[in-house]
Amino acid sequence: MKIALIAHDKKKQDIINFSNAYKHVLKDHHLFATGTTGKQITEQTGLSIHRFQSGPIGGDQQIGAKIANNEMDVVIFFRDPLTAQPHEPDVSALMRLCDVHLIPLATNLAAAEIVIRALARGDFDWREIVKQSGQEGTD
Repeated sequence: MKIALIAHDKKKQDIINFSNAYKHVLKDHHLFATGTTGKQITEQTGLSIHRFQSGPIGGDQQIGAKIANNEMDVVIFFRDPLTAQPHEPDVSALMRLCDVHLIPLATNLAAAEIVIRALARGDFDWREIVKQSGQEGTD
């Protein structure tokens, strides 16, 4: 699976702690992250992560492009809902793309733990279900 890891500034330590706790699961997947988040996770966990630009300068949009091109499977985005973000339109667009393309999006620790445990069990086969139902790629 291709997994994007993103975190607002006040949530970076949370995503680092999450990545450390579930390193045994994450290491078996292709990881992507926005710039600063990816750098900090790599430094503190040793996980190999493809880094895009920082979120506010285009990283969110780069991950969005991967989603739109069917090149991302899961997004874990620890958002800070209590702080205004200057790139909020990019964040909204990324979340909308996840909904449009049926990409699981975890925006907090509780949801991320559900997603990561499903990954560990091998429960993520929604793409096959979507293909069989004929819903994929509908306009």
